[in-house]
Formats: sequence, C-alpha cells, structure tokens
Amino acid sequence: MNTENTKAQMRKGILEFCILSLINHREMYVSDLIDELKKGKLDVVEGTLYPLLTRLKNGEFLSYRWEESTGGPPRKYYQITEKGKLFLDELQNTWNELTDSVNQITQKP
Repeated sequence: MNTENTKAQMRKGILEFCILSLINHREMYVSDLIDELKKGKLDVVEGTLYPLLTRLKNGEFLSYRWEESTGGPPRKYYQITEKGKLFLDELQNTWNELTDSVNQITQKP
C-alpha cells in the first residue's frame, strides 16, 4: 500500500472541497485563495493550486473572468457555477457523513 499516494489523493479531494467552499462565498483570485487556505492552516502553493483550478474549470464547476490590474498583468477571478454548487452540496454531504462516521467510531469509550 502506498500511503503517500493515498494521502496525496485525500489531500487533493479535500483541497477541491475547500476551494469550492471558498469561491462559493465570493469570487476569488489565486492569491486570495492561498491566503484563505493558509488561514485554515492548509499551506498550498500556486503550483498545486493551478492544476486543481484547471480541473474544476474543465469539469464546469468553476468559471473565471479577467480583470485588469493596476500593478501588473490582468488577474483571473474564479466563480462557482451552478454545476459547481450542486457538486459542492454533494461534497458537503459526503464530508458530513464521513466525519460523523469517524467521530462515532473514534469517540467510543
């Protein structure tokens, strides 16, 4: 069993869930996402984030728009799509079921 691969897969799924949750509240630029993830003690670098955002966009869970920046190149702001909101609801339900199950098992005396 490759535990590093399993951990990486779990982390990727959790990051997608967190990204969709954050963008569900407001559209976000990549540096905004990184800052919010760091606040939650999830250190993520752009090299990890961009492939996840691309996969979510290609899955039609996210869309984006370009906005001119006064201090550099244009910025890409991501927003969640209707399909993304439905997927986020599914992820939230799965997360709740999983945490309930784990808590039930691990909290037994």
